Amino acid sequence: MNEAVQNVLDQYATASSGEQLARAFREYQRWTGDEPRLLVAEVAASTTGQRFLSGVKPAVDSFREAFVETDRVDSFATLAALEVDDEDLLEAFSVRRNRTVLLKTARVLAERPENDDLESLVGWARSADHYRYDSDPIGSISGVGPSSFQYLRQLAGVETIRPTSTVATLIESVAAELEAAPLDTSTNIRTIASGEWLSFVSSYSPLEIDRLAWCAFADEETQRAIAAVHEGTDEST
Repeated sequence: MNEAVQNVLDQYATASSGEQLARAFREYQRWTGDEPRLLVAEVAASTTGQRFLSGVKPAVDSFREAFVETDRVDSFATLAALEVDDEDLLEAFSVRRNRTVLLKTARVLAERPENDDLESLVGWARSADHYRYDSDPIGSISGVGPSSFQYLRQLAGVETIRPTSTVATLIESVAAELEAAPLDTSTNIRTIASGEWLSFVSSYSPLEIDRLAWCAFADEETQRAIAAVHEGTDEST
């Protein structure tokens, strides 16, 4: 363990960050639970850079009401069979990229050997290589970059880090307090690698570092509103 890195990261840790928030991903304690169709829909909705509260959540809620609660879509296979311009799908996801990512991702996962959709998602997420994301059947889908790729793996419960602006800010802040460290946020992949290095030399897992970064640098009002969504109280509405 690198004591200097550990000490800097400890400065950002609070009682509500790190391990506790990472557990919500590991144990599917977020607002979408362990429903694989909604987990994929959440990532698909995020691929055009929409904010969670004003864009992603409303889209996934609409998808849930039109397809999941009605059992119109009861598996990745039936989701993949939808037309990209399906009227109800268009109502939920107005941007074609979101719909395309959703349907193509469902098609990849429906073709996996597992007998259960959640197992298919988890199986893919555990074996996926973010350093070769562009040769992955999901990573190679147009509109899926390193951030979306890692987001889907996180939602599947995998211990990994996403190259977000908050993660980059944390890495840069840690680097500023160290004499020397192999930390670089110039690209998404280097940001991921830097986060993994911080995990390797500290007591924090990659997912915990990701959550530490969000708690430290995301807007506090946004944090409270999103926390309310995951806790089922939804103060954003």
